[in-house]
Amino acid sequence: MKAVATRVLSASVTLRDGPRAGERRATGPGLLVLLGVGAGDDEAAARKLADKLLALRIFANDEGKFDRSVADVKGEILLISQFTLCASLKGGRRPDFTGAARPETAEPLYRRAAELLAAGGLTVRTGEFGASMAVESVNDGPVTIVLDTETF
Repeated sequence: MKAVATRVLSASVTLRDGPRAGERRATGPGLLVLLGVGAGDDEAAARKLADKLLALRIFANDEGKFDRSVADVKGEILLISQFTLCASLKGGRRPDFTGAARPETAEPLYRRAAELLAAGGLTVRTGEFGASMAVESVNDGPVTIVLDTETF
């Protein structure tokens, strides 16, 4: 799994199509996480990523040093499915998405990642898998970390 985690003051997603078009889901201070599920990913990858995100120390302590996690500061998480994180540009300028998991595999793993994050005691909001969405964020810092479960 690949993710881009951004420390935010606030973040929101507005659904742009489907039966709930116009619905807005917002989160307070915490993390905006864009999540790409790869073709070889499984439950273990979801657990590994959730554990890393919950413990990632990118929030400042009283001395201004990165020493607190989203769990420590009781932040919230907005989790957005983003298959384009699994794109390859090896063949030219048009992204190749064959490295992304098929929707029937990716959606349950995306939902499982949300469950695992919520099990850490945090408020977790999600986008709508496969929907067109408008994502907004007020980045804090900015602090943005790229995570790949194959590297940790």
